Amino acid sequence: MTITQNRRNFLASSLGLVIAVSLPMRGRAQSGAALAFQPDGTDATFAPNAFIRVAEDDTVTVIIKHIEFGQGPMTGLSTLVAEEMDADWGQMRAESAPADDEKYKNLLFGLQATGGSTAMANSYTQMRKAGAAARAMLVQAAAEEWGVDASTITIANGVLTSGDKTSTFGPLAAKAAKLTPPEDPAVKDPKDFVLIGKDRPKLDSYAKSTGQAVFTMDMDLPDMEYVVIRHAPMLGGTVASFDDTEAMKVPGVTAVRQIPQGIAVYATSTYAALSGRSALTVDWDDSNAETRSSAQMMDDFVNLAASGELLVAEEAGDIDATLTDAAQVIETEFRFPFLAHAPMEPLDAVIQVKDGSAETWGGYQFPGFDKQAVATNLGIDAANVKLNVMLAGGSFGRRAQPTAQIGNEIGAIAKAAGRDGAWKLIWTREDDLAGGFYRPMTVHKMRGALDAEGNILGWHNVVVNQSIMAGGPMEQMMEDGKDPTSYEGSTKMPYDLANLRVNWVRAESPVPVLWWRSVGHTHTGYATEVFLDQLLEAGGKDPVQGRLDLLKSDMTRDRAVLEKVAAMAGWDGQKVKGNKGYGVALHESFNTYVAQIAEVEDRDGFPHVTKVWCAVDCGVAVNPNVIRAQMEGGIGFGLGSVLFNALTLGEGGNVVEQNFDDYRMIRINEMPAVEVEIIESSMDPTGVGEPGLPPVGPAVANAWRALTGTNVTTLPFKTPAGA
Repeated sequence: MTITQNRRNFLASSLGLVIAVSLPMRGRAQSGAALAFQPDGTDATFAPNAFIRVAEDDTVTVIIKHIEFGQGPMTGLSTLVAEEMDADWGQMRAESAPADDEKYKNLLFGLQATGGSTAMANSYTQMRKAGAAARAMLVQAAAEEWGVDASTITIANGVLTSGDKTSTFGPLAAKAAKLTPPEDPAVKDPKDFVLIGKDRPKLDSYAKSTGQAVFTMDMDLPDMEYVVIRHAPMLGGTVASFDDTEAMKVPGVTAVRQIPQGIAVYATSTYAALSGRSALTVDWDDSNAETRSSAQMMDDFVNLAASGELLVAEEAGDIDATLTDAAQVIETEFRFPFLAHAPMEPLDAVIQVKDGSAETWGGYQFPGFDKQAVATNLGIDAANVKLNVMLAGGSFGRRAQPTAQIGNEIGAIAKAAGRDGAWKLIWTREDDLAGGFYRPMTVHKMRGALDAEGNILGWHNVVVNQSIMAGGPMEQMMEDGKDPTSYEGSTKMPYDLANLRVNWVRAESPVPVLWWRSVGHTHTGYATEVFLDQLLEAGGKDPVQGRLDLLKSDMTRDRAVLEKVAAMAGWDGQKVKGNKGYGVALHESFNTYVAQIAEVEDRDGFPHVTKVWCAVDCGVAVNPNVIRAQMEGGIGFGLGSVLFNALTLGEGGNVVEQNFDDYRMIRINEMPAVEVEIIESSMDPTGVGEPGLPPVGPAVANAWRALTGTNVTTLPFKTPAGA
C-alpha cells in the first residue's frame, strides 16, 4: 500500500504528538520496556525508553515495533540504535514489541502496524533518538560515577572512556536508570556514521538457520487442543447446516462447533483435527457467494471499462481532443488475474484463556486490531488480552488484515469452547490458497496518442478492479468514492504527459481482496511501463532514451536510477543481441525509485530470464546487504507472479488452485542472476520490501516483445495448467 498524501492526512488525524521517544519517568513505569526492568535481576537494569533495554552483561536489546517476516526490521532498527549509542554490534539483540497502539505506533499509520514498506521510513528518526537518549544517560552516569565532565567522555564499540577510566554499558546501567531521559537528544551527523551504511548479516539469521527461532507453529502449551476450520468452498458462502456424527467418531476429536467463520474441529492432534474435518458433512448457503468464474468476471470487468462509472483519478489537458486529432492512436487492454499471497508459513495462532484473561501468539501484522478482536469475541476488556507478536514465515500482505481475520477466528474458537483452555488454530496450505483475500483481478484499458513525428501527445488509462478499502475500517481513507490503492502507480507518473486522464471503475464481488506485495503498483507498473514501451516503439524511440526524454525536469531520482541501470547493463540501444532480448522498466513506489533491465531468452516458446540489472534509490542505505536482498526477493517474487501465477475461479466460482503443485512458484533454476546497485543518497531512508517487484514484470515483457514480437497483455505469461 502506498502512503499517499490523502492517506497521510487520515493517519495524521489519529497520530498525536509522537516524535519524542524519550518517555518521562511515569511513562517508563508504564512502558513495556519497564515491565522487564528488574533492578535486582540479571535481565534489564536500564530501560531509558520503550525501545531499549540494557542488561548488566552489556547486552542491548532493542524492542522492535514491526513484525519480522524476513524483511529485516530487527536488524535495521537495531542498527539505528547501535549507531547512536556507539554500541558494539556484537552486543545488540532484538525482540518483538507487545501489542500497544500508542507506544509502538507506526508514525505514518497512527497505530501499531507493519506494511507499505514503512518500517524503516517511519522509524529512522525515532529509533536514532531512542539510541541517542540512552547514550546521553550512560554518559551522564559515567560522569557522575567518575567525577568528570561529561564532555570528556567518548564511546566506541560499547566502551565509555575518559582519561584512564573505562567502562562498558552494563556496570553503568543501574545508575543510568535513575536519571531523567533528555527531552530531545541530539543525533549524529551522518558523516560520523560507523554502522549505518555498512553490510552486516541479519540479527535473526543464525536462530532461523539453526532452527532455534520460534514461530507460532512451534508453540505447544499444556493441554492445548488443535483446531482447524471448514470454511465455505465458495467465496462469500456461509454454513446452512452440518452433521458432525462421523467427525466425532475420529479418535482424538474432542468437539465440533459452529463459529461465524465456519465449522471448527477441536482435537488432541493436528492429524485428528484434519481427519475430523474431512469427515464432516456441511450444507452451504451460497446465496451471497461469488458464482462467476474468473473468465466471466474478466468479461464483466472489460465491459465495465466501457460502460461503468468512470471516476477521475487524475486529469490534465484535453485527452479527448488529443486522441481525436492524433496522427496515430494505439490501444491495448491488459488483464491481470487474482493472486494469492502464498507465504511459506500459512496462517496460524495460539490462544490461552484463563480466569477472564487471554494471551495470544501469532504473526500479527496489525496487532492492535487482532487484540481488540480477541477481546470482543470473548467479551472481555482489551486490557485483559496480552498479544505476543511472533516471527512469521512471510506475509506479502496476507497478515495485514484490517478486519483482524486471525484475531477474530482464534477469539471465536476460544469463545465457542466456553471454558478456560489453550487452542492452536492451524490453516493448511490448501486453506490458505482457497481461503480468499487475493490481489484484485484488474483490467487496464489504455489509449495513447502520437503525433506524426512519433512523439507521445496523450495518455488515457481506465482501471477496473475491486476496492481493497471499501467495506472495511479503512474505507474512511477513500475520497469521493475512490480507493487510491486500486490505481496507485498509474497516476503521478514521472513522465511529462500534457494530456492525460486516469479513470477508475469500481467492480463488485464477494471475493475478499487484500493488499498484495506492492499493492496497486503490481499491476499499474506493468501496464504503464509496457504500454509506454509500445508507444516509444511505435514512435521510433529508444526505450531508455525515450523515457529519459519524457521525464519531468524535477524527476532527478527517476533519472538517476534509469541512467545507472543503463550503464550497468551496457545499454547501447540494441534490444536484441544474438538470442537474447533486453527490456527496461522504471517505477517509483513507496517513495523508492527502481529501474531494471531484464535479459531474456526464448526457450521453447517461453521466456527464460537470465539476468536482471537493478538500480535503486531508497535514501540513506542503512544496511546495503538487506536492500540488495529485498531487491533480489522482490524480483524473484514478481517474476514468478508474471510468468506463472494466477488464482482462478472455475465454473460456479470454486477456487481451482489448491497447493503449490497447481499454484506455480518460481523455481531455483528459474531465478536469474541479479545485479543491484544502490544510489548514494543523503535523503531519509524509504522502504525496500516492495519496490523491487513492480519493474521486473514490464522489463521482462518488454524484452520478450523485442525478442519475439509478442506483446503479453494477459497475465500470467503461461497458464498454471500448462506450466
